Amino acid sequence: MVEVGAKAETAREAIASGEVHMTAEAARLLAAGELAKGDALAVARIAAISATKQAHLLIPLCHPVRVTGVDVELVVHETKVAITVAVRAFDRTGVEMEAMTAVAAAALTIYDMAKAVDRGMVIGPIMLEAKRGGRSGVWTR
Repeated sequence: MVEVGAKAETAREAIASGEVHMTAEAARLLAAGELAKGDALAVARIAAISATKQAHLLIPLCHPVRVTGVDVELVVHETKVAITVAVRAFDRTGVEMEAMTAVAAAALTIYDMAKAVDRGMVIGPIMLEAKRGGRSGVWTR
């Protein structure tokens, strides 16, 4: 694990995105909240927030960070759900992994809740869109 003890605590932010591609019928049912398992968008939002706080337990060399805020945006299109997560923290290391883990958890939750309607869904790509804070400053895709 990289030593971060000597680094200054600064405001950090990372934004990640991903998509779940599905049939138009699956997207329609999901948007209407009519999936058999319930409101997939609400559950995916909670999954993303929960995953943000668990990233260090899932990724072996990821430091735990003090998250100060998480914003989750889920937009249903005709044949996909677009996921965007912004994570903020005030700490010694960035929150890129937390943001991408949150997107992955939201995508997997959507897959789980819609798989009875469409087993052919495709998750991805998941990517970092932007980060700011720390020694390396601002980065944008």
